[in-house]
Amino acid sequence: MAFQLSRIMRPDDANVAGNVHGGTILKMIEEAGAIISTRHCNSQNGERCVAALARVERTDFLSPMCIGEVAHVSAEITYTSKHSVEVQVNVMSENILTGAKKLTNKATLWYVPLSLKNVDKVLEVPPVVYSRQEQEEEGRKRYEAQKLERMETKWRNGDIVQPVLNPEPNTVSYSQSSLIHLVGPSDCTLHGFVHGGVTMKLMDEVAGIVAARHCKTNIVTASVDAINFHDKIRKGCVITISGRMTFTSNKSMEIEVLVDADPVVDSSQKRYRAASAFFTYVSLSQEGRSLPVPQLVPETEDEKKRFEEGKGRYLQMKAKRQGHAEPQP
Repeated sequence: MAFQLSRIMRPDDANVAGNVHGGTILKMIEEAGAIISTRHCNSQNGERCVAALARVERTDFLSPMCIGEVAHVSAEITYTSKHSVEVQVNVMSENILTGAKKLTNKATLWYVPLSLKNVDKVLEVPPVVYSRQEQEEEGRKRYEAQKLERMETKWRNGDIVQPVLNPEPNTVSYSQSSLIHLVGPSDCTLHGFVHGGVTMKLMDEVAGIVAARHCKTNIVTASVDAINFHDKIRKGCVITISGRMTFTSNKSMEIEVLVDADPVVDSSQKRYRAASAFFTYVSLSQEGRSLPVPQLVPETEDEKKRFEEGKGRYLQMKAKRQGHAEPQP
């Protein structure tokens, strides 16, 4: 089963340099994933449902997209477990003046089907037919790996971002930022909870503000590490999206983004962590060339620990890219 949507990029989709916001692309990716997974989960007779985003695997922004180009987002279901759907999404940009096309993004998303009658009820997923047995085995390995990572991330979710008075430049406190958003009907699905794409777009906006404050140049999203959605956000909640820098290499910045939901209309429920992710940004000159990044100065023991953890993720991904780049014997 496959699905494609297309849209021309408008000025309000882009930053001051004309590059389309990473959050805009993430929102389109999620829309395509939600449509194809909801269609599949309702392909058999039974209780009707809507597919809710549970996780987005690491997503690399391979090439910038500009105003006036057309984004072609194609989605395909590659694996199903009893209660989840894996969707692979590719994004191509098209210059409609020349016809030139290029791959800009590849992403993997996981969805779960929630009953229209009861938002807390997860339904079973109709199985897909695989052309090769190896496809099912490979998919099962990916499923188990992401399930384990989601559990590990949940244990790290006690952190909160606290404001600091008169912070010094290049410190974590200097660039950390927060955005507060009241969830309205236009943000929500049929269930009355927030679209995953809306949350990702807000997360990218905050991460972009942190990066811009730190280096004071034009910045673009280079990649997004796995985004985990820990709990649903209902209509009427006030959400706080907080971002802080965790690590800098010579030419990149890692920013941790946390989403907390406060159900202000329901006094029986306390504030909770709804989503978390790591975004990587790069600094660009006015000509679009990569620039060196001011080095982050961690001050507290927690900041130093997060810096070393970020360095580990950076070196691991760097080694992985170099391994893929090596010629095959």
